Amino acid sequence: MIIVPVKEGENIERSLKKFKRKFEKTGVMRELRSRQAFYKPSVVGRQQKLKAIYVQQLQQVEE
Repeated sequence: MIIVPVKEGENIERSLKKFKRKFEKTGVMRELRSRQAFYKPSVVGRQQKLKAIYVQQLQQVEE
């Protein structure tokens, strides 16, 4: 359960923003989306490998 303490006189929009940030950090929505479909372990591994290659190429271009 996410609890966001609201101080007196604090803007409700600011409190809502804090709540949304905490909710994103928990990763609940990411988990739900990933569980909507089953991906074979080989497909997941391939995607991770391609992402790692992409990130490495970006880092090499920076240097």
